[in-house]
Amino acid sequence: MSIPNEALQKLVQEIESQAVQAQQQINVVKSQIAVKQREIRMLQLTSSEVSTLPKDTTVYEGVGKMFVFSPMAEVDKRLTTETSELNSDVENLGKKLLYLETTHRNSREHIDQIFSGGRA
Repeated sequence: MSIPNEALQKLVQEIESQAVQAQQQINVVKSQIAVKQREIRMLQLTSSEVSTLPKDTTVYEGVGKMFVFSPMAEVDKRLTTETSELNSDVENLGKKLLYLETTHRNSREHIDQIFSGGRA
Protein backbone atom coordinates (compact mmCIF):
# COMPACT_ATOMS: atom_id res chain seq x y z
CA MET A 1 0.00 0.00 0.00
CA SER A 2 1.56 3.25 -1.12
CA ILE A 3 0.99 6.62 0.46
CA PRO A 4 0.18 9.42 -2.04
CA ASN A 5 2.87 12.06 -2.45
CA GLU A 6 0.65 14.83 -1.06
CA ALA A 7 -0.10 12.89 2.11
CA LEU A 8 3.56 11.94 2.47
CA GLN A 9 4.63 15.56 2.01
CA LYS A 10 2.08 16.72 4.61
CA LEU A 11 3.30 14.06 7.04
CA VAL A 12 6.93 15.11 6.58
CA GLN A 13 6.00 18.77 7.13
CA GLU A 14 4.16 17.94 10.36
CA ILE A 15 7.06 15.87 11.66
CA GLU A 16 9.55 18.56 10.64
CA SER A 17 7.56 21.27 12.42
CA GLN A 18 7.43 19.07 15.52
CA ALA A 19 11.22 18.63 15.35
CA VAL A 20 11.80 22.38 14.93
CA GLN A 21 9.46 23.18 17.81
CA ALA A 22 11.21 20.63 20.03
CA GLN A 23 14.62 22.12 19.13
CA GLN A 24 13.42 25.62 20.04
CA GLN A 25 12.05 24.38 23.34
CA ILE A 26 15.32 22.55 24.02
CA ASN A 27 17.20 25.85 23.67
CA VAL A 28 14.75 27.61 26.00
CA VAL A 29 15.00 24.87 28.64
CA LYS A 30 18.81 24.85 28.46
CA SER A 31 18.91 28.60 29.06
CA GLN A 32 16.46 28.25 31.96
CA ILE A 33 18.67 25.56 33.50
CA ALA A 34 21.73 27.80 33.13
CA VAL A 35 19.93 30.70 34.85
CA LYS A 36 18.77 28.48 37.72
CA GLN A 37 22.25 27.02 38.18
CA ARG A 38 23.72 30.52 38.28
CA GLU A 39 21.20 31.50 40.95
CA ILE A 40 22.05 28.36 42.94
CA ARG A 41 25.74 29.23 42.78
CA MET A 42 25.05 32.77 43.99
CA LEU A 43 22.98 31.45 46.91
CA GLN A 44 25.71 28.95 47.79
CA LEU A 45 28.35 31.69 47.78
CA THR A 46 26.15 33.92 49.92
CA SER A 47 25.46 31.08 52.34
CA SER A 48 29.14 30.23 52.67
CA GLU A 49 29.98 33.90 53.37
CA VAL A 50 27.20 34.22 55.93
CA SER A 51 28.25 30.99 57.68
CA THR A 52 31.73 32.42 58.31
CA LEU A 53 30.28 35.34 60.28
CA PRO A 54 29.90 35.14 64.07
CA LYS A 55 26.35 34.21 65.17
CA ASP A 56 25.78 37.57 66.88
CA THR A 57 26.56 39.58 63.72
CA THR A 58 23.87 42.00 62.61
CA VAL A 59 22.71 41.08 59.11
CA TYR A 60 20.71 43.24 56.73
CA GLU A 61 18.95 42.16 53.55
CA GLY A 62 18.17 44.37 50.60
CA VAL A 63 14.48 45.07 50.05
CA GLY A 64 13.99 47.35 47.09
CA LYS A 65 16.14 50.41 47.74
CA MET A 66 16.51 49.86 51.46
CA PHE A 67 18.05 47.38 53.84
CA VAL A 68 16.11 45.59 56.58
CA PHE A 69 17.51 43.83 59.64
CA SER A 70 17.12 40.04 59.44
CA PRO A 71 18.15 37.55 62.10
CA MET A 72 20.99 35.27 61.00
CA ALA A 73 18.81 32.16 61.40
CA GLU A 74 16.15 33.56 59.06
CA VAL A 75 18.72 34.49 56.44
CA ASP A 76 20.24 31.01 56.57
CA LYS A 77 16.79 29.38 56.42
CA ARG A 78 15.78 31.51 53.41
CA LEU A 79 19.00 30.70 51.56
CA THR A 80 18.55 26.97 52.22
CA THR A 81 14.89 27.03 51.13
CA GLU A 82 15.62 28.96 47.94
CA THR A 83 18.50 26.64 47.08
CA SER A 84 16.37 23.53 47.52
CA GLU A 85 13.56 25.05 45.42
CA LEU A 86 16.00 25.92 42.66
CA ASN A 87 17.52 22.42 42.77
CA SER A 88 14.01 20.99 42.38
CA ASP A 89 13.36 23.34 39.45
CA VAL A 90 16.62 22.28 37.77
CA GLU A 91 15.71 18.61 38.24
CA ASN A 92 12.28 19.15 36.66
CA LEU A 93 13.80 21.12 33.80
CA GLY A 94 16.28 18.28 33.27
CA LYS A 95 13.38 15.84 32.90
CA LYS A 96 11.68 18.20 30.46
CA LEU A 97 14.93 18.53 28.51
CA LEU A 98 15.27 14.75 28.27
CA TYR A 99 11.70 14.47 26.98
CA LEU A 100 12.25 17.20 24.38
CA GLU A 101 15.54 15.68 23.20
CA THR A 102 13.81 12.30 22.81
CA THR A 103 10.97 13.93 20.87
CA HIS A 104 13.44 15.71 18.60
CA ARG A 105 15.49 12.56 18.00
CA ASN A 106 12.36 10.49 17.25
CA SER A 107 11.09 13.12 14.82
CA ARG A 108 14.41 13.10 12.97
CA GLU A 109 14.43 9.29 12.87
CA HIS A 110 10.90 9.22 11.43
CA ILE A 111 11.86 11.69 8.72
CA ASP A 112 14.94 9.60 7.88
CA GLN A 113 12.76 6.47 7.69
CA ILE A 114 10.32 8.17 5.34
CA PHE A 115 13.08 9.36 3.02
CA SER A 116 14.90 6.04 3.05
CA GLY A 117 11.79 4.29 1.81
CA GLY A 118 10.74 2.60 5.04
CA ARG A 119 7.44 3.61 6.54
CA ALA A 120 7.23 5.01 10.06
